[in-house]
Amino acid sequence: MADGAGSLSGWSPDPTEVTSYVGRDVETGEARRLLEASSLVTLTGPGGVGKTRLAWRVAAAHREATADEVVFVSLAELREPALLVPTVANVLGFGDRSAKPAIEVVVEALQASRLLLVLDNCEHLVDSCAWFADTVVRACPQVTVLATSRQSLGVAGERVLPVPPLAIPEQGDSFERAVNDESVRLFVDRATAVAPSFRLTESDTEPLIRLCRRLDGLPLAIELAAVRARALSLRQLADRLDKQFSVLTKDRRGRPERHETMRALIDWSHDLCTGPERLLWARASVFSGSFDLDAAEQVCSGGELPGERVLEVVDGLLDKSILLREEYPGGVRYRMLESVREYGVDRLRETGGTADLRKRHRDWFAELAGRYATEWLETDQLAWIGRWRREHANLRVALDHCTGTPEDAVVGLRMLRDVKEFWIVRGLNTEGRMWVRRLDEAAGPGVPERAHGLWLSGFLALVQGDMPAHRCMLDRAAAEAEASGDELAAAYVLHVRAYAALIGNDMPEASRLFGTAIDLFRAHGDEGADLWASYNHGLAVWLDGDIDHGRAVLAEAVERCERRGEVFWRGWALWSRAAAEYLQGDLAVASRCCEQVLRLHERVDDRVVVGFTLTVLAGCAARTGRPNRAAILQGAAMDVWRTVGAWPTRYEAFTEPLQTDTDTVTAALGWEVAIKEFADGAAMPIGDAIAYALEERSPEPPKQAAQVLTKRETEIAHVVAEGLTNQEIADRLGIARRTVDTHIDHILTKLGYSNRVQVATWVTRTADQA
Repeated sequence: MADGAGSLSGWSPDPTEVTSYVGRDVETGEARRLLEASSLVTLTGPGGVGKTRLAWRVAAAHREATADEVVFVSLAELREPALLVPTVANVLGFGDRSAKPAIEVVVEALQASRLLLVLDNCEHLVDSCAWFADTVVRACPQVTVLATSRQSLGVAGERVLPVPPLAIPEQGDSFERAVNDESVRLFVDRATAVAPSFRLTESDTEPLIRLCRRLDGLPLAIELAAVRARALSLRQLADRLDKQFSVLTKDRRGRPERHETMRALIDWSHDLCTGPERLLWARASVFSGSFDLDAAEQVCSGGELPGERVLEVVDGLLDKSILLREEYPGGVRYRMLESVREYGVDRLRETGGTADLRKRHRDWFAELAGRYATEWLETDQLAWIGRWRREHANLRVALDHCTGTPEDAVVGLRMLRDVKEFWIVRGLNTEGRMWVRRLDEAAGPGVPERAHGLWLSGFLALVQGDMPAHRCMLDRAAAEAEASGDELAAAYVLHVRAYAALIGNDMPEASRLFGTAIDLFRAHGDEGADLWASYNHGLAVWLDGDIDHGRAVLAEAVERCERRGEVFWRGWALWSRAAAEYLQGDLAVASRCCEQVLRLHERVDDRVVVGFTLTVLAGCAARTGRPNRAAILQGAAMDVWRTVGAWPTRYEAFTEPLQTDTDTVTAALGWEVAIKEFADGAAMPIGDAIAYALEERSPEPPKQAAQVLTKRETEIAHVVAEGLTNQEIADRLGIARRTVDTHIDHILTKLGYSNRVQVATWVTRTADQA
């Protein structure tokens, strides 16, 4: 029983964003002050002013000061407003197995979380981001949202911090004074990076001041100009900028607006590119996010840019900082800063080549999807899943292109079918259903590929518990498969119907349908579907009463996966064996299978199978006289289930056994102890929970209060001990009353206290101990 789930994405700085922080101390401090006073802060400013980099810095400072979790969600690559909430949920690691609106799942999961959520590049989704941020901060008192956008979100209570350009020197400033300005420091930092011998001398003062003032203190403009320090002296660079800007300001008074300054700098970079480099710049703008060399050679070559020259031209654009280089386990990829990519989009549009390039982009990813479908069981599955994660933004753009005409929709439906495991493994249920709906609407009548899209949508609806949509999609898929004579699509329909019967505890029907589907899969040579159905078939046969046959089917499924090097279905086959043994067999074997699943999780990263596995291990512990361990594991399992948006009791075969195990544990421990152990398990991070389940570590002893409280909470605890009210504390510390209320709630929770007198006693005691 698997649909997959995304992993919980912990926060770490992006090295391309935090290579060198220059300046911004004032803005960082002001942003942190605003975050203390409001649950929503938006950094605004034009493209290239450094909003993203400032957000990274503020987030890093916030985490260091508070120990709060920080999650950074980049929205630059997202074009579909309907995917905003699922995208945030996926980055947070929250599953998509609920029929409830995604916003409800996210809010429920975040209500008890202490979190700084950074939404970067909101301007093209401003209405959706405003609604989402407002909903979250209203419902989740311990969540703070930091947004970056070219305009404010316009939400009540939002604090807006305009991000100004970096400080620039004044005409006539001394060398000593000029070199301390932020814009100069950034220029020197970046110039030194590309030309290690670069040095400033006092004779550089005049051209240095002239250059930084020309660039208006815009960080991106400064970085683009600094690349030229490798080939030009500072005076040559300033002179050339003067000529470039004289064209811009001709026939107008005063200095250009800052967005025109930025455009002029990118114009200048464009003018300095060779013809093939300009061509590649424009053509590569069709990619969303990053892309690799193979994609660039196939999509961007042609005419003046033959395929064999693409690598050389890529190298030239890297040298000019138009392209940025990123390394991944699978190789090197390239991307553009959003302002640079937007410039390329404009250039491509001017040539009238957008439609052709988007089609070539779509065709490349359609071919890639076809290769994936062929090689899924033949090569490294984890490498393929990793690649599609990196290509997700490009896949979205390609599928969006397919919604334009009925002919393109057929290609899109074929792509959905080819990468079906991607939606399932990643748990992208809502998004997968959305693409099926859009492509189904765009396609003409009588399209054979439609049946495959419909059964996939029916399956995704099933794992979300949306039974009306599930039945509707399956009925339509069956009719389309029959009309087109597509036996393979009909087999998938049977497989999904069998899955529904398994969830509903109708084991005879599930066994019969899985068996029929497997025969058809084998007749058509679809081994991936065969493996997927086989472990479910084995579980259904076992729970239908034929234990020996079920055990044999499951053992064969595991062995076939291992022989193939298959990892994803193997984890679910092992879990199916564990579940069957737990329900009707050998608890020791069930535990050993669960351990194998958890060790495999380190490679596969599937939170849903972890939830199922911890649930089974908790049951095994309950039935073998280890009630404390059972309660801790059950708490850990329930926390995982909460984040994926589902509960094991949706699977009817588990309902009664889980209740029995719970009764056993509470009878052995008593309600008070059982609840404490359960809470301890629920509080464990998933990595710690897995280590505990594998008996590689014991639960952490409770931390001393002084280690748990943040600096701000410790400060407030001491003021509480003075007898001040919350409003008086807010007035003294210069923060919002709401912030004080939240901090005091945190203090009481962390110390395990119920009133302020206990906090005051703790403060006195810790002072005496010191």
